[in-house]
Amino acid sequence: MVIGAISDVGRVRENNQDAYYVSGDLSFPLYMVADGMGGHNAGEVASGMAMNIIEKRFLESKDELKDENMVIKLIKKLIEEANTKIYLKSLENEKYKGMGTTITLSYIFNEKICIGHVGDSRAYLIRDREMLQITEDHSFVNELLKTGSITKEEAKTHPKRNMITRAVGTSSIIEMDLIIKEYTKDDILILCSDGLFNMLKEFEIKDVFIEEKDIQKACDTLATMANNRGGLDNITVLAIKFN
Repeated sequence: MVIGAISDVGRVRENNQDAYYVSGDLSFPLYMVADGMGGHNAGEVASGMAMNIIEKRFLESKDELKDENMVIKLIKKLIEEANTKIYLKSLENEKYKGMGTTITLSYIFNEKICIGHVGDSRAYLIRDREMLQITEDHSFVNELLKTGSITKEEAKTHPKRNMITRAVGTSSIIEMDLIIKEYTKDDILILCSDGLFNMLKEFEIKDVFIEEKDIQKACDTLATMANNRGGLDNITVLAIKFN
């Protein structure tokens, strides 16, 4: 696998509430993107907590994993654990009240991508010059899209486009999507926050990865493009090419 990643504050926000995790060990292929929310630095605290909790507990359990179903069960358990700890911290400290984070994570196991997903960060897969969105946004505008109330173009400028319907840490109970996806040689898995795909069209993201063979340069180029379009939010993109 070849990996690239970047997180940029953008041109409007004062701090970066996005976070990402890239394992430095190919025997522990865990990759995550989170987009925090909350006043002051609360979103940054929530996204950072999610990364740290899941990484630590996953690392402790990785040797027990025998198949992809065990991986999925572990992902579910650890997102629930992160949710509980972030929620309790938000109750303990007034400045963290209401904080939460999206999480989109993948663990590569036996030629399969095991994904846990909460919120509106996304996972895409590029294969044979086509890009598929693997995850479904847990957002207000996506609910409108599913009912046909608005178009994709209208969703990009909708006043409530940043309103998410699920997040880690905002409630004692959490719902998540769990996905197992097979990959093949030369596929590219992309994890990204909404600061990327709200600024760029999907075909632009796809074209950069197809045309730029260096995965890190492709990530850097996309962050620059999103900033050139306004950089209205924090921008995070993480990409894995399977070779």
